[in-house]
Amino acid sequence: MRPLLTALALAVGVLWWWAVLRLALAPAESGPVEGAVAVGGWGLGLLPVHSVPGPVRRRAAGATRASTLRRSGGGSGPS
Repeated sequence: MRPLLTALALAVGVLWWWAVLRLALAPAESGPVEGAVAVGGWGLGLLPVHSVPGPVRRRAAGATRASTLRRSGGGSGPS
């Protein structure tokens, strides 16, 4: 599986560089496909892939977020 992903990533990278170089060196002959590939690859480069959610913290058993406070003279109200 890993060699397949590596080959796919390499192919996408080569395709992007081909589109960028074609736009830079021969802009008159390049078309919308090269533009879309170049802009799409550049946009992917701006994604913050280093930003991932941190580990999930588990609360200890019996811990609660809120506690119920008891009123002093804790009898029931008039019926």
